[in-house]
Amino acid sequence: MESYHFSGLTITLDKEGSREFSKVSFPVRYGRFSEIKTPGAIFQFNPNGEVKYVQGIGQGWPHPAEWLKRTAGNDWIYYSAGGYKGIYDYFGEYYFPCLSYPSNSVIDEDPLSDPSVICAKKSLQELRTKIDKLILRPVPETLKDFLTGVMRNDEETLRRRADQLHRFIGGRVTVLPPDTRHVDYEVIPVIVADGCLYHCGFCRVKTGQDFTPRGAGDIVRQIKDLKRYYGKDLHNYNAIFLGQHDALSAGQELLELAAQKAYELFEFEHSYLKGASLFLFGSIDSIIHSEEKLFESLDRLPFSTYINVGLESNDPATLEWLKKPVSVEQVREAFLRISGINKRYEKIEVTANFVFGKDLPASHLSSLLELIGERPNLSSNKGAVYLSPLMEEGVRDKEDKRELLKSFLRLKTQSRFPTFIYLIQRL
Repeated sequence: MESYHFSGLTITLDKEGSREFSKVSFPVRYGRFSEIKTPGAIFQFNPNGEVKYVQGIGQGWPHPAEWLKRTAGNDWIYYSAGGYKGIYDYFGEYYFPCLSYPSNSVIDEDPLSDPSVICAKKSLQELRTKIDKLILRPVPETLKDFLTGVMRNDEETLRRRADQLHRFIGGRVTVLPPDTRHVDYEVIPVIVADGCLYHCGFCRVKTGQDFTPRGAGDIVRQIKDLKRYYGKDLHNYNAIFLGQHDALSAGQELLELAAQKAYELFEFEHSYLKGASLFLFGSIDSIIHSEEKLFESLDRLPFSTYINVGLESNDPATLEWLKKPVSVEQVREAFLRISGINKRYEKIEVTANFVFGKDLPASHLSSLLELIGERPNLSSNKGAVYLSPLMEEGVRDKEDKRELLKSFLRLKTQSRFPTFIYLIQRL
């Protein structure tokens, strides 16, 4: 680690953050990064010289433990400590990510429109003006290389970089599995299949395409392109998302190929971060009909694997209302299979999604509790249940959102599984 001091700037190269993702109530940075501190803000950059975090300094900033993060998809997210009590009970994390695009949040908070937050983002341009002058001075070569990288990655370049990422994988990732919260949504996306099986009427995040697996050649090409794309920042990652909406249906051969090739080419064995995680979605059909040897194969991989399955409801009236073309019997069979997989495989956790909202049939919540409610000696710390708010139902009023949160907490206290709200994030 090297530090340099100039008028109004403190520059520190190659800082070392935490090597493990953890659930803590104070700010943590992960991986290796470099930092520039000015009188008004702290800017942190990944090893490619791309801005990753911005944090304001002083009384104008909303909270000293909060910050802005820029994703690989070039979205800005504000990490809020939460003015709401029990933020961990809602989301399983101590920080609530406020998104810069429409999602399904039931928390009324918009720090991204705060003048000090807007100013901090804009001050990146002012910082580049100072760096432009500094770069002309005689400075050490390592410092000059870093500053040149920061100058090269201006707003337009970062936008083009995100476009390039999406071209490599064939489009934007419209929704990440909720379990990716365990690695702060820091996943490298590799698409093994497009489309989905059901085309549910309520869904707003899927593409409308029929389910189509990618070819082996396309998967390997993606991984090679992504290795070049992430470049020096690659060792700050230890997780992949096999997309898009039902990778489990792609089958054992493609999943093994993608996971093993990614582990090898992304050099996860040498990642700065400890361990490796694999995330994917499954469907009711794929979780029911996949042979046991597929899960045996996943359990042998050098990953902790998380599979998220959308069950949505245990109530026939609600399934009809959602226009989800499955039966309650299938939902229950899938739920039993999920429980069995979680018991049998040490390195696999399967989680389930259900909807909740203001206008759903009254029988939805009572039938859901029949499935997940407390029973003697059946409590589990594995197999989390996520509830996804349906925001198209007119749940925009603050009072409606508060009532929805109260309803969630009542259900959570009666669930025998870890239960959280599913906040939809994209990449």
